[in-house]
Amino acid sequence: MITETATEQEPAKRQVVRTTVDKLRERIYAKAANEQIGSLRDLARECGVGIVTIQQAARILEHEGILEVRRGPGGGYYGRRPDLRDMERVLGAYLQSEPASWKEVLDITSLLFNQLCSAAARCADDLPREELRTVAQKISACEDSSQLGALETELQEVLFRMVRRPLFELLTRVVLGTAQSAGSEDAMRNFFGFDQWKESRASIIAAILAQDAGLAHFQANRLNREVLVQLCGLQSY
Repeated sequence: MITETATEQEPAKRQVVRTTVDKLRERIYAKAANEQIGSLRDLARECGVGIVTIQQAARILEHEGILEVRRGPGGGYYGRRPDLRDMERVLGAYLQSEPASWKEVLDITSLLFNQLCSAAARCADDLPREELRTVAQKISACEDSSQLGALETELQEVLFRMVRRPLFELLTRVVLGTAQSAGSEDAMRNFFGFDQWKESRASIIAAILAQDAGLAHFQANRLNREVLVQLCGLQSY
């Protein structure tokens, strides 16, 4: 009689968990947010798996931000909808498991930044436009290059509020987070030089405030992406 070794059994166990995750995910999205999808024992019986498998699948779905396990009276498994931070965490974890070079991160970031600036120039909301003017003043007055990262992040946050495109914001946030963990912020400071960075952001912000989408894209591409293309050997599109 031929028996499976523990190593041979592991892929099969993982497949069972993945299949269970898919079943529970379908059940969650078939119901309204915050509605109970079942108890631990009920879900195990209905999915045809053991309790431990349901618990393993539940941890994965909790990490995705679409499942909440409530204990005590009225407890059980409740579906929810992920927010931006949940999705950012999941995608960020994936990128960490598939690490990209900092050049690739800069490549993607600079392309997204072009589109973000162009879209922000179409914003007619006075509040974020005033916030953008404030950021421009902070950048102009800053004399400490160690503040580059914080000011760049503040600029991005204002641009996100001007654009209000959730998927676009999600992708940009994930890539920017990866850029920071990859050390590309230091690389950008070394490549640009602090004064050059300040001048580039001033020109880009001025184009956005002028509500000239074409010019904003042009300035972001000329003063940000093309600099990286030349200094980092990125591909020009």
